[in-house]
Amino acid sequence: MIREGSTLLLATRNRGKTQEFREAFLKLGIEVKDLHEVEGVPDIEETGTTFEENAFLKAKEVADRVGMPVLADDSGLCVDALDGAPGVYSARYAGEPANDAANNEKLLRELNRLGGAAMPLPEAGEGSVGLSAARFVCCLVLYDPSDKSKLVTEGHVEGQILNKPRGAGGFGYDPLMWIPSLGRSMAELSVDEKNAISHRGMALRQLLHRIGEQ
Repeated sequence: MIREGSTLLLATRNRGKTQEFREAFLKLGIEVKDLHEVEGVPDIEETGTTFEENAFLKAKEVADRVGMPVLADDSGLCVDALDGAPGVYSARYAGEPANDAANNEKLLRELNRLGGAAMPLPEAGEGSVGLSAARFVCCLVLYDPSDKSKLVTEGHVEGQILNKPRGAGGFGYDPLMWIPSLGRSMAELSVDEKNAISHRGMALRQLLHRIGEQ
């Protein structure tokens, strides 16, 4: 498995994500590259039914193509009242092309259609209620084709789905995700505050710890 002095390929073309992971792995002496720096790797279809399956599909297929360790992630929102939906379909919940506003609108529409018991959230503003408990989930899979080994970590952020959006920051479902322990939505947090509690940050810290233990 990967160790100090190794190079790791991140299965993404998101430069912001690459920078985040590059800085994190620097302390372990591991260089991070992304898909901008290799040729011949197409977009990998996410056909899994769980976050781990999708992350592993991406990590293994890319690793088998490039012959080096690959780290892939899959993440999304799981809402209790919707039996875990949108889950692995979070990014395309309202259909293609992916659209944050449309996904949020569909989420509220589905929850309001159920008409379940709402939790008053006066600290979120007048008329604000929580429609369901929910969590953001991120799964990271690091796969090394040289010995077919893999490391899997997962992070969660618990909260409540608001009946109306709050905050102008973040992306995706952040404006609807109320974090009771902080008294704000994810979209109202600073970048540093969000990174400190985020599901991806949690999964990444676990992964770094496990690599450091090897």
